[in-house]
Amino acid sequence: GVMIIRKFLSEEAEEVSKLIAKTLREVNIKDYTMEYIENSIQKLQPKNILERAKWNHFYVAYEENKIIGCGAIGPYWNRENESSLFTIFVLPEYQGKGIGRKIIETLEQDEYFLRANRIEIPASITATPFYLKMGYTFKGDITEPDEEMLIRLEKYR
Repeated sequence: GVMIIRKFLSEEAEEVSKLIAKTLREVNIKDYTMEYIENSIQKLQPKNILERAKWNHFYVAYEENKIIGCGAIGPYWNRENESSLFTIFVLPEYQGKGIGRKIIETLEQDEYFLRANRIEIPASITATPFYLKMGYTFKGDITEPDEEMLIRLEKYR
């Protein structure tokens, strides 16, 4: 199938929420407790996805009538010159095929990226090696997860 990456449509909120839940339960479980994962899923219900899409540019990777990945970019704390990547997920059975890389490349063409001189990612432990490969580095050289169990990564441009 031909994969395209395009802007998220509001009627896809449920499908995106399910994709995230499946990925968290099957992939991130190797680095997190079940309680942490289920708590994260509660914060990424369809209504939360719709809310995020109001202030982020939210994209989906789409192939053969289904969503196989997603990712978003938005301002970092309302700053004009700093942005953040959020909510980047690829379905487990599609991982390792370059889809995550294509999502990042799309986000890095977005106006929120192009106007920023620094981009931050609140990364899961699970996704950190992938983001390091994509040219992001540890913020303040801190390689350990913070109190939210996330690793702060950044890229200057």
